[in-house]
Amino acid sequence: MTSMTEGTSAHTRRVAWVTGASRGVGRGIAAALGAAGWAVYVTARSCAAGRTGHLPGTVEETAAAVTAAGGQGVGIVCDHADDAAVAAIAHRIRAERGRLDLLVNNVWGGYERINAGLWEESKAPLWEQPLEVFDAMFTRGVRAHYVTLAVCAPMLISTPASLVVTVSNAVSADGDGGGAYAMAKLADDRLALTAALQLKEHKVASVAVHPGWVRTEGVMQFAEYIDLSQSQSPEGVGRAIAALASDPDVLSLTGQALSVDTLATRYDINVSS
Repeated sequence: MTSMTEGTSAHTRRVAWVTGASRGVGRGIAAALGAAGWAVYVTARSCAAGRTGHLPGTVEETAAAVTAAGGQGVGIVCDHADDAAVAAIAHRIRAERGRLDLLVNNVWGGYERINAGLWEESKAPLWEQPLEVFDAMFTRGVRAHYVTLAVCAPMLISTPASLVVTVSNAVSADGDGGGAYAMAKLADDRLALTAALQLKEHKVASVAVHPGWVRTEGVMQFAEYIDLSQSQSPEGVGRAIAALASDPDVLSLTGQALSVDTLATRYDINVSS
């Protein structure tokens, strides 16, 4: 699914890969990058042939939104627990574009039971939560981010001023977050830092980005339980990351965990609408 804006060719667009982009934050990031003229590869399991749950959104729809916004959207169905499938997409991007300016590790697992309506279970102590929640968050979240970064690193290193964004979240000092969630997000932050330390000599930046409450399809089905008065839109989060990726001094931020609100202030953008 492609289109070209006037005066921009497939070889001059900056190239991004946003994982977990059929809906929610991933879709918002992809659309914002499209509005900035990027070529955006979007991956997820939900597709026109079938979604992974009851929530709306497919990779084809997100790719179309990227193109409609002025970018070039490429939707690819991918199970991010399949290492070979992930590696194949990296090879495809290299073959088609020869570069990768931005990797957004956003794909996530472990929300399946919450999305099925088990909100109270998600607030229970770790010993009352099923182990499948832990396994999903680490397999389809942290491990998926690790694998995607590993297969993309050579391409990022060969692309001047490239960036890795790991979408994570702040964990409170009292360990709030349901056990598995808190551990997985802390692991994501550590992955971003480790990558920063190892990639800095190659002029590749790596940061963790922490959204607040975002009005995604999944969150809005539980709006009665959440204070959304200071919430962000998926598109607002996307605008923050698009601005970050265009910052000529982004390498000075490498290794940090940056809140979306901090980015909104730094780049003077509205992330609520």
